[in-house]
Amino acid sequence: STLVQMGNLFKSALQEKDLSKRDELLKSLEDLEHKNDEITHRIFIELGRNFITPLDREDIHYLTTSLDDIADYMWGAAKRIVNYQIDDQYNTLPAFAEIISKSIGAINSAVYELRDMKDLRALTAACVQVNSLENDADDLLDHTMMKLFSSNMQAVELIKQKDIFQMLEVVTDKCEDVANVIESIIIKYS
Repeated sequence: STLVQMGNLFKSALQEKDLSKRDELLKSLEDLEHKNDEITHRIFIELGRNFITPLDREDIHYLTTSLDDIADYMWGAAKRIVNYQIDDQYNTLPAFAEIISKSIGAINSAVYELRDMKDLRALTAACVQVNSLENDADDLLDHTMMKLFSSNMQAVELIKQKDIFQMLEVVTDKCEDVANVIESIIIKYS
């Protein structure tokens, strides 16, 4: 749920036209990223304390670590967007934010379905959706890179934008990693 909040806030920030408001929204992601870190550490502590867990310890650890990676990379991308102050003339930032938000929504649905694993079709559909969205992000990155490198943009600006857009694509890769962990759990327990 913390990732869902982060994804929604990230999406709102990157749709904001006023750059100072956008920056404030992006900076506020830090609190949610820290909250996610606290939850991650609590899970790891509980894994060490509890003898009986609902899933294998390793699966819980991989899932938790993968979810934390999404938050870390999203926060990293947000910091770069604030620091670089790019002119996103192709509206790539909102497009990536939309993909990331949808991916996180699908992951959230899948994680809740893991509780009882009664609807394997819904679990699988969520994972397929995340994989499809990651492919959309790959395409978005490719198209944006073609536009950037065929433009007359200053080299420094081009490097900044390339860095941010690649980092946003990595966020979608991290979402796909979570989907892969969930799929391996499905295989193990179905």
